[in-house]
Amino acid sequence: MDMNEIKEIFFQECEEQLAELESGLLKLNDGDRDPETVNAVFRAVHSIKGGAGAFGLDDLVSFAHVFETTLDCVRSNKLEPNQDVLKVMLKSADVLADLVTCSRDGGSVEDSRTRGLVKELEALAKGEMPSGGAAEAPKPAAVAAPAAVAPTDDSGFQPIPFSFDDDFGGDDKTVFEVSFKPRRELYSKGNEAALLLRDLSRLGDMAINCDTDALPALDAMDPEETYFSWTISITTDKTEEDIRAVFEFAEWDCDLEVKEVAAEAAEELPMVPVPFDLSALDDEAAAAPAPAAEAPAESKMAAAAARVEKKEAAAAPAAAAANNAAAAANAAGQTIRVDLDRVDRLINLVGELVINQAMLSQSVVENDTNGTSAVNMGLEELQQLTREIQDSVMAIRAQPVKPVFQRMSRIVREVADMVGKSIRLVTEGENTEVDKTVIDKIAEPLTHMIRNAVDHGIESPEKREAAGKDPEGTIKLSAKHRSGRILIELIDDGGGINRERVRQKAIDNDLISPDANLSDEEIDNLIFAPGFSTADKISDISGRGVGMDVVKRSIQALGGRISISSRPGLGSTFTMSLPLTLAVLDGMVVTVAGQTLVVPLTAIVETLQPEASAIHSFGATQRLISIRNSFCPLVDVGRILNFRSTQANPVEGVALLVESEGGGQRALMVDAIQGQRQVVIKSLEANYTHVPGIAAATILGDGRVALILDVDAVVGASRGQSMKQDGGALKADVSLAAAG
Repeated sequence: MDMNEIKEIFFQECEEQLAELESGLLKLNDGDRDPETVNAVFRAVHSIKGGAGAFGLDDLVSFAHVFETTLDCVRSNKLEPNQDVLKVMLKSADVLADLVTCSRDGGSVEDSRTRGLVKELEALAKGEMPSGGAAEAPKPAAVAAPAAVAPTDDSGFQPIPFSFDDDFGGDDKTVFEVSFKPRRELYSKGNEAALLLRDLSRLGDMAINCDTDALPALDAMDPEETYFSWTISITTDKTEEDIRAVFEFAEWDCDLEVKEVAAEAAEELPMVPVPFDLSALDDEAAAAPAPAAEAPAESKMAAAAARVEKKEAAAAPAAAAANNAAAAANAAGQTIRVDLDRVDRLINLVGELVINQAMLSQSVVENDTNGTSAVNMGLEELQQLTREIQDSVMAIRAQPVKPVFQRMSRIVREVADMVGKSIRLVTEGENTEVDKTVIDKIAEPLTHMIRNAVDHGIESPEKREAAGKDPEGTIKLSAKHRSGRILIELIDDGGGINRERVRQKAIDNDLISPDANLSDEEIDNLIFAPGFSTADKISDISGRGVGMDVVKRSIQALGGRISISSRPGLGSTFTMSLPLTLAVLDGMVVTVAGQTLVVPLTAIVETLQPEASAIHSFGATQRLISIRNSFCPLVDVGRILNFRSTQANPVEGVALLVESEGGGQRALMVDAIQGQRQVVIKSLEANYTHVPGIAAATILGDGRVALILDVDAVVGASRGQSMKQDGGALKADVSLAAAG
């Protein structure tokens, strides 16, 4: 593995650490004071700093070090993580992410931005608030000021009281006791205990005791195990933080305890002074600075064991490489990094396997009338195994939406600062899993919606207070599974959609006619028209007429739907319904006017055989079906898709009761049901072109191509809406609905 590959792995791990960092800070911001949360945040910054140092990323290391120092104050309860403190830390997390991105892709972060945050972090670490307030941190006891002495003359000279009890010379050194025991992971990662002890000795006068009680007989030694531990007494003018900094790259691979002790107690410890210099590490002969006769037995044993370890390491480099490989395997744990292209190829192959298995089953059924033959039984087992393989492979691509939701937190903070608003983002269902392709493609539409919610949806603090609301606005982002799809909701507690203003803007932009009679829902959906905007001026956030139309097209391209629900003065809710996967689905194969269609099983509530007494006319062309004392519109799929020019007789067909997003229940009338099966989704647009009312295509077991029905589009068409995707005919569609 070359250095570029190692560096790429580092940046991948940085993404994980940054996600952990933001997640932990948001928990703290919500009031979580679990010490493990604080430790997780600290470890994330510490890990980024350590890896960046290995690659010489000085800017990243420098900022991470200051950030880490402030977090350590929180970890040691010297700094209370209140809202003001966490605001600075969340901004610092954003800058840290930008520094990682610049280190990977090139470029630089604005120096003034970094410098300003460094000053704020340093002020917090000192117990000061950058805004001028006092941070909630314990401060050292103030030294009593000497009693004032009256001046002796007019020159203003004032004598200073002097006491011989004071420490003359200003020696304020502290004695620390350090307990250090390496774990086997320390050596497998390239660290060396002797080098750590040497660096520690540079901080002051050090006395050391090596505990060799755990050292077994030579034939029982494990070359990968550690047996020594050290107790060190060091007298230094440095702080505990400086001592821990010596072990910062090995802190997670050793048992380390640092505590301050009284000088008298330190003198009672059975310590052996050990002089450390570079020659002791380079030349084995110089390892003993004193005559052998004067060296204590413990020191002799430690030196002998160290020589054995050194000789074994020099004689067996292959064993060291094996240790590193084993450590890497242990570090990987239960995860493995796989190129996404390999997963995609595997999914495509499994899809072809499903198709071929269906074809084979179809051939056997057509040529073998004995339904209990061994071949049929084998095919049933093959079908079950194929389904399990399909589910397992799809689970590999399933990922939680948490990374996307966390990205939205930063957008809310940045845009809210730009427009001078106070807004809090609340997330739910972050662990809801969905196909990675869907995750990658919902980030952009969610970004547009979040920016619009902050800029247009949430009012200014003054307006909110005047309306009796909390000055701090709230945006809620949630995800959940429903009927085999993922439902993402974006809810704000702002002022809602100003329908009069939206209607007037639509008239001014020639999107609707002035005399159009539109429902509230139709007015709300005007914001998805291309070029539509209610902003009075162009800004960096909005006002250029680009945004919500892009959102709608992006969602539709994923086979999803988006709907709006708004209450004036109370806020708006945007609901996105997306497929869990873009690869396979369970469907019901039906026949409509001689054509074979597949209806997604997740949309079907039940199937019915209509009776003549249950069919009722409504208006000139509409029909209703009575289902358990309620009436449901009956939709002729063949007529909607222009497969036939006249309406079919409902009694001669089958009704599929379906539920669509925003359209309620409808009974889709088809001619017959062929069966239920799992099908592999093939993009129709990529191989042909978009067909209104059709979501995709698939290949059946007999080799025929079947079209997958877009249930939402068909239901919408039955209500007078167009099945076109581009939204270009919005004006005509709305006018048609109004006329109807």
